[in-house]
Amino acid sequence: MQKIERRYDLDWWRVISIFLVFLHHIGMPFNGDDFHIMNVESSKLLDDIMVFFEQFRLPLLFIISGTGTVFAFSKRSWRQFLKERATRLLVPLVFGVFIIVPPQTYIEHIESYTSYAEFYTNILEHLDVNHLWFIENLFYLSVVSIPFILWIKSTHSKSFKTVLGNFCSKPLGIFALVIPLIILKVVAKKYFPEDDKSITNLSTTLFYGYFFIMGIILAGTPILWSLFKKYRKLNRAITILTIIIFYTYYFLPEGIAAAYWDIPTRWDIWYGLTSLISWSVIITLLGYGQIWLAKPSSLLKKLNEGIYPFYILHQTVLIIIGYYILPQSWGILSKLLVLALTSFVVILFIYRWCIYPFKFARFLFGIKTAPRIKVNRNDLIRHNKKQQSISS
Repeated sequence: MQKIERRYDLDWWRVISIFLVFLHHIGMPFNGDDFHIMNVESSKLLDDIMVFFEQFRLPLLFIISGTGTVFAFSKRSWRQFLKERATRLLVPLVFGVFIIVPPQTYIEHIESYTSYAEFYTNILEHLDVNHLWFIENLFYLSVVSIPFILWIKSTHSKSFKTVLGNFCSKPLGIFALVIPLIILKVVAKKYFPEDDKSITNLSTTLFYGYFFIMGIILAGTPILWSLFKKYRKLNRAITILTIIIFYTYYFLPEGIAAAYWDIPTRWDIWYGLTSLISWSVIITLLGYGQIWLAKPSSLLKKLNEGIYPFYILHQTVLIIIGYYILPQSWGILSKLLVLALTSFVVILFIYRWCIYPFKFARFLFGIKTAPRIKVNRNDLIRHNKKQQSISS
C-alpha cells in the first residue's frame, strides 16, 4: 500500500472527540440519567442537547481509531503490531481497572464502607472497566481486524477499492454508506437491546465496529478523503436536514407517535435516526476538517500526546471532585462550570507533574514517546568542554 502520511486533521478530531467525552461526563450528573454521582436537580435542556452529541462523539473516535490502527500497522509486522497494541492498550487497561477506576466504584457505594482501604481489600469483587470500555473494545477490534487490514493493504483489495471509489464518487454515494449501518443497528438491537458497552453486547459492538472498519477502509482508500472534501457542502446540508428530522421525532408527543406506530416500530425509527445523525455528522466533519484542521502545530503535538492519559483520568477525577461539589446549594450552571474547570485543571496537573516526567508512569498510561527534555545552552557548552578535557 502507498506510504501513509500523517493526518493532522484526524489528530485534531481525536483531541476534540475525547474532549467532547469529557464534557459529556461533566454533564451526566445533571441530565437526569443514571450516573455514579447525581445532582438532586436535573436539567431537561441539558439532556436534550447531550442526546445529539452522544450520537457521534464516540463513533467519530472509533472511525479515527480504525484509521490510526492501519497507520500503526503500516510500520510493523503483525507480531510487532500485537505487541504495540498490548503495550498501548492492555497495559493502561489493566492499570486503569486496578488503580484508576476503583475510586469511582467506591464513591458510588461510599455509604457501605468506612474507608477506601476497607473497600480496596475486596477489590477483586469490584473490578470493572467502567469508562475504559473503549480501550477494551479497541484492543479486541484491533486484533480481530488484522486479517482485514492485511487484505486492505494487499493488491487483492484493488477491485473492492475501485468499486467503492466509483460508488462514492456519486453525490450521495458516501452518504448511502449509512444504509448498512442502519440495518446493522436495527437488527442487532432486536437481539441485544441493552445499552451497555460490554464487548459481548453485539448491538453496541457491531455499531461501533462499523465505524472502526470504515476507518480501516478510509486509511487504505485515499480517494475517499478527497470525496469527503468535495461533497462537504452537500453533506452539511444533509446533516442539517437530518438534525431537523431527528429533533422533530425526539420532541414528537407520545400520543401522536403511539397513534401511528407500536413501541418496537418507534424504537426502530429511533435507531435509524441516530444512525443517520452519526454518519452524516461524521462525514461532514471529515470533509471540513481537511480545510480547517489539516495543519501541524506545536500545540497539536502536545495535545495529541496528552489526550490519552487525559481520557484515562478524566472520569475518576470528575467523580471525586463532583462528590464534594454536588451537595452544595449552588445552581446547576454554577456546579457545571466549577466541576468542569476544577476537573480540567486537576487532570492537567496530574499529567504534567505525575505522568509526563516519569518513564514508568508514561508506560502505564500508554504514552509511547520519550519526554522532551529542555537543555540549557550554557549547561550543554560546559558539558562539552568537560568531555573534551576528559578526552585530552
